[in-house]
Amino acid sequence: MNIASEDDRSPEARSLVRAVVIGNSGSGKSTLAGHLARARHLPLLDLDTVAWEPGKVAVPRDAEVARRDVAAFISQHEQWIIEGCYAALARGAARADSVLIFLNPGVAASQAHCRARPWEPHKYASQAQQDGHLDFLLKWVATYETREDDMGLAAHRVLFEQWPGPRWELNEPLNAAAMNELTKKLGSL
Repeated sequence: MNIASEDDRSPEARSLVRAVVIGNSGSGKSTLAGHLARARHLPLLDLDTVAWEPGKVAVPRDAEVARRDVAAFISQHEQWIIEGCYAALARGAARADSVLIFLNPGVAASQAHCRARPWEPHKYASQAQQDGHLDFLLKWVATYETREDDMGLAAHRVLFEQWPGPRWELNEPLNAAAMNELTKKLGSL
């Protein structure tokens, strides 16, 4: 696995784990973030839970309310993992002592992950409801490289380039070895 990274934080800052995982839908964000949170016993914020109205599918919350929720999560925890595809919300965690992990395995890999995705009960009332949105999701994922919204490649690239702390970009699909390597790398910061 080749991880492009930069990290010039102090040793004290390196002992804290504050990480944001971004990428296209299906890129492996939730899988990696969950793995890191479990391995390091850290609180995890899925940005979908603050970006969308609870109990509703694809109904956005007020952007300022969502930003306040991210800020509140960060202020309530010394260490944390945040994951999602929302560049503006992720930007709220941009600090010199936080790591950005940008998952960019390509559209085909992301679509394959979407097809294999287990039921997400925090988003959908049932697996059948989730499966009913799969065709729309696959088409949306396919537009990642050309979308000009907050969830497209251009916005993620700007976030990555402007991130004030260490940043890592992965351009391969995640596997167990890669997740374990990232866990070790995060633990050695």
